[in-house]
Amino acid sequence: MAKTVVVLPTYNEADNIVAVLESLSLHAPQVEVLVVDDGSPDGTAELVVEFAKTRKGVFVVRRTEKNGLGDAYRAGFAWAIDHGFEVVVQMDSDLSHDPAAVPQLLARIEDGADLAIGARYIPGGSIPNWSIGRRLLSSVGNRYATLLLGLPLSDVTSGFRAWKVPMLIRIKYGETRSTGYVFLPELAFRAKLAGGRIDEVPIVFRDREQGTSKMSGRIMVESMGRITVWGAMARIRHRQLRIGMLGVAPQAPKPSSQNS
Repeated sequence: MAKTVVVLPTYNEADNIVAVLESLSLHAPQVEVLVVDDGSPDGTAELVVEFAKTRKGVFVVRRTEKNGLGDAYRAGFAWAIDHGFEVVVQMDSDLSHDPAAVPQLLARIEDGADLAIGARYIPGGSIPNWSIGRRLLSSVGNRYATLLLGLPLSDVTSGFRAWKVPMLIRIKYGETRSTGYVFLPELAFRAKLAGGRIDEVPIVFRDREQGTSKMSGRIMVESMGRITVWGAMARIRHRQLRIGMLGVAPQAPKPSSQNS
């Protein structure tokens, strides 16, 4: 099996982090784990350090401030590459992503996928206990992103993923600037532009039982705004490529009929 690390961004996840690490040890004992903690005042990092004393292959990167999901993952990806990992798994640290599904994502990577996404909106996937309004909002958001970006996916906003490291390097993840959850569709969009194979695997997404969600109105506004800009740019780029392939050039301006 390829050398694999699970990257877990955390901020105030003391209520969940040990349970996540224990579940990963049970269901994916062959993978290593990196916790990227954004200076949690609740002692999240300290709990990881204590857990690492009893289980090899658990590491923590301590950051001094909360700079957003995208920035935490960029730090985690860089650490993974520097330490020679071949596959990186992204997942939430609040138990909304079931560690038991990690082997399914890794199986798709071994089968040849460059990116495997745990999807809620394909047969076999589900989001139990969500209200109709929340389901509709999530579904519409996903549909908007996939249509605008031209992605053949059903769950482009899912944060449960596995990557081949060469693809992460190829898409220049370090050049991304997104800080919130829009970082997720941005990476998938880059993978599509790079010609990567993207597979979806059904997952069950459960709401956190402990702690507080990090989603906010500011993050949602950032997501929709950036996706709209990327979609518009992609359409312009596609039109330019199409014009070039068809050999259509702009007509030269007609000479002026006036004497100089």
